Amino acid sequence: MDEARLRRLLGGADLAWLVERARRRLERGQPLTGPVSLAAPSPAERAAAERLLGRTPGVGKALTVRLDAVDAVLVRAGISAEGLGAAVTVLTGRVVPLDTARRNEQQAWEEAYAPLTDLAEDLPAHAAWAGRVRAGGLVRRLAGTPTAARALLEETVRVLRELPVAPARSLAVFAADVLGSAHALDDGTPVATLALSGARALTGHPEGAGAAWRRVAWASVGLLRDDVSSTVLTLNLRGTPALDWAADAGEPSVLTLRQLARRPPRTAPPVVHICENPAVLSAAADTHGPDGLPLVCVQGQPSAAALTLLTRLHELGAALRHHGDFDWGGLRIATTLSGHVPWSPWRYTAADYRAAVAAGGPGLRPLDGKPAPSPWDPDLALALSEQALRVEEEAVLDVLLGDLARSGGEALR
Repeated sequence: MDEARLRRLLGGADLAWLVERARRRLERGQPLTGPVSLAAPSPAERAAAERLLGRTPGVGKALTVRLDAVDAVLVRAGISAEGLGAAVTVLTGRVVPLDTARRNEQQAWEEAYAPLTDLAEDLPAHAAWAGRVRAGGLVRRLAGTPTAARALLEETVRVLRELPVAPARSLAVFAADVLGSAHALDDGTPVATLALSGARALTGHPEGAGAAWRRVAWASVGLLRDDVSSTVLTLNLRGTPALDWAADAGEPSVLTLRQLARRPPRTAPPVVHICENPAVLSAAADTHGPDGLPLVCVQGQPSAAALTLLTRLHELGAALRHHGDFDWGGLRIATTLSGHVPWSPWRYTAADYRAAVAAGGPGLRPLDGKPAPSPWDPDLALALSEQALRVEEEAVLDVLLGDLARSGGEALR
């Protein structure tokens, strides 16, 4: 092989298309004979083909060159004794047949998923999720190559082996300890996307989107994105010195996720009522003061702090009773809540809704928005569709306040 002459003759940019087509033939196991064509050649490409063959290759619009003719030129000139196939290998590197390349790539992907296999064997709770990840295309989309996928899965598995975290801790500090960077689990990183998927599978956290949803999803395994801005309102709840002080005074208390993670309530009452709107909790404080039953306000969609508190109360044996606005948003809030803790309706059924509509009053508004189900009472969603009226909690405030009076509200309603 006269490599210097070969590169001068066949290694230039103007004949790269010819070498590329020859290589493709070799990859497919096809012989280097017959014609190859270039549809719209430049004058320089035509001139290079003419110099190679020693003649004009044709006068049509396309440029056509016979590979066996190129092979003969290389052998006859003493440039490549083994012909065009050997020349292509020198110019472009070792040729791997496509079938072999596919088998090699498949084997490389199998090896890339080895960390998932080990995780499923060591921690069966992750087995179903690991199977779904292997069968899906998420890892390929995030990583692109088997080598990158192996590194991504190794990091993801390191995270999942540490979950859930108890007591709860900062997500950034956890990422620094486990992955070596406080930003490794920031939103949008491949390892955060994959690890959060595994964390949700571990806890059964429902699907969703957005920063607030991700905050709650991480919190479900004890990792806190932000432990001070997430809060929950309570009234007459005890179990810590701060809660005891507020309950003695009959005043609302604001608990942060940080407080709940570090100093959760030590005790829980037999029953805890839950409302959606702060106006209900404020009215209960005004009406009953320290004599009212314990009340938690989720303030719309439950925050990480609210879910952490309610989970703790449930674990301590409290029965949870929930009420919300009679509208599609209220149904979604209640459904989200049921994905984390068991609760029973507190005057939050179809019968209660119809009674509120029949009572009338200024608290009724036209119902709008996208319908939502009510799994705890399927008739409630049907009744909302039929009546097409929204009933806010404030419209039934007197009834709710009556339930919260300690003398008459001890029984479950």
